[in-house]
Amino acid sequence: MSPRYRRILLKLSGEALMGKRDCGLDAEPVRRLAAEIVELRGIGVEVGLVIGGGNIIRGAEKAAEGLDRVTSDHMGMLATVINALAMQDAIEHLGQPVRVMSALKINQVCEDYIRRRAVRHLEKGRVVIFAAGLGNPFFTTDSAASLRAIEINADLLIKATKVDGVYNADPVKDPNAELISYLTYDDALKRRLAVMDTTALVLCRDHDLPLRVMNVFEPGAIVRLVQGDDVGSLIDTGT
Repeated sequence: MSPRYRRILLKLSGEALMGKRDCGLDAEPVRRLAAEIVELRGIGVEVGLVIGGGNIIRGAEKAAEGLDRVTSDHMGMLATVINALAMQDAIEHLGQPVRVMSALKINQVCEDYIRRRAVRHLEKGRVVIFAAGLGNPFFTTDSAASLRAIEINADLLIKATKVDGVYNADPVKDPNAELISYLTYDDALKRRLAVMDTTALVLCRDHDLPLRVMNVFEPGAIVRLVQGDDVGSLIDTGT
């Protein structure tokens, strides 16, 4: 089956790589996600990837503990580079070319982010992992995912989380929380639903970029989604 989307940006939380550990990296989920990304390439989808760093450190949490916010955010950016390198290695072991591009200059371990070069990598069939967020403090990896998706002209932004989609309340805390299969960006912003941060949502809305929120732990769901299945929750401009 031909994919519905030609080019996607997949946003993974750092926790998706943590598995059953309390922190750090677990080889099993890293390998599983790498295999799914390679499967996407196998059906012709160009894949960009942004990974958070919450399995290693969260800059905002460290700032709340008294660490300087700019310093803590830079530490969080470096955590995303660690995750990106781990994912690069796992994908390359499956024979798929990958490039890690960092918003911070770390030339000895990965490329600098240059938009035109990133697009060229995608056109050549390489997976591109965007690391170090936006290279600036005070911005989340959600915002980085939205901006990178817009810059590479992605057809879809996928946020892979630990729940099945967007709920009207926290499903972990509220057993009566209901899944919302579709809503507009204006609805999400007005209702202050915990989908992505406000900056990320506004970027997607203003550039008419559709967003899917789905469960990263459901095997094969990402591939089914790009092939056109109604997986998770869809958010768009409503036009």
